[in-house]
Amino acid sequence: MKTLKSNVRLLALAVLTLLMAIGFTSCDENPETVTQTQILPESFGVDIPSSISNNNFVVNGRQGGRTEEDLSGNAIYEGLSFFILIGEGSAELIQELMSGIRQFDLQNLRLVTYVSDDDGSEKTLTVQENVEFEGKVWEYFLNVDDVGENGGTAMQIFWNNDPVEGIAILNPFNIDRNGDVDAGDAMYRIDYYENSPVAGYDAHMEVRISNLPPEEGDQFSMRSMRMFVGKTGDIVDIFGNSSHPDAVLISEDNEQGIGWAFVASGNDLLNIGVAEVGLPPATLNEDSRSVLLEDYSIKNVFENEIQAEFGGAIPQDILDAYLVNTNAPGFFNSDGFVQAETAPSSEWDGLALRINDLSPYNPLEITNLEIAFK
Repeated sequence: MKTLKSNVRLLALAVLTLLMAIGFTSCDENPETVTQTQILPESFGVDIPSSISNNNFVVNGRQGGRTEEDLSGNAIYEGLSFFILIGEGSAELIQELMSGIRQFDLQNLRLVTYVSDDDGSEKTLTVQENVEFEGKVWEYFLNVDDVGENGGTAMQIFWNNDPVEGIAILNPFNIDRNGDVDAGDAMYRIDYYENSPVAGYDAHMEVRISNLPPEEGDQFSMRSMRMFVGKTGDIVDIFGNSSHPDAVLISEDNEQGIGWAFVASGNDLLNIGVAEVGLPPATLNEDSRSVLLEDYSIKNVFENEIQAEFGGAIPQDILDAYLVNTNAPGFFNSDGFVQAETAPSSEWDGLALRINDLSPYNPLEITNLEIAFK
């Protein structure tokens, strides 16, 4: 019952380390080439307020006076901020890779071969126009392959420039084959759109991650996630799920795993946020907001598992100690998670109302999520 926070911390560090370790060094192969007509979009992601995409927990190891070993509502809300951070980091990674590509004159480029400084493996970069993918014709398509022994596709980007929209898919191991061999099947995908009338935001993105390898000794290893982020003005809405198929809170008999199902809204200017989290089984085939966030609320799941573990005989004061900060919603500021249930001030009221219109994805669909190249 005392491993949740430390395991979430290790998971966040592991995935963020993987993201930071990915290199794309084609810029070094031809540093004097300057793009004459830039056809790559300037932006390919949505920034998330640091209040709800926060690494203070990883750095400090303590929050709210509790140790990192506690099973608590704090740990669930703080864990959420790191899963959001992982999703945002994936989008930022795409931006970094695209920055590396910008030095090429893609308007005139069709094929270039280079050797990566990171893994010493030969790569090819090709650009095509008017390519169909998922029932849509894209103005441009960029493909990067690792052509070394046992290589494969490293990255594909499909995009249009008016309006800006695109899909980026990558395999980290084929970008840098010095990475973790066990992560060879891990895939990342970012869908990005500006001024989409369908979503109703100035810009929005979807982040998907699949087939992350389990971390040895970490039952809370995240295997997959899907997260939507929409921004208009200073307001950012977020919803999604992460899947942890080996996770257990209390009962070791749980064979269904756990899904972090979440909705959140943040104010970029004030750097505050509000979130609601549910802990449904990772295998639950359900998309009802009331089921995912209310029936499987943090408080309900904690209380049910604790009562079952103690045969209903746990003293009320001990039960209450475990249920601190398990009520919804959770409130965040620039330092991360603050408290649950009661807003610190009226500044959070509008955000608390917004999350009522947001709903997570079906947990089973996230657990079974697969990402594939064209």
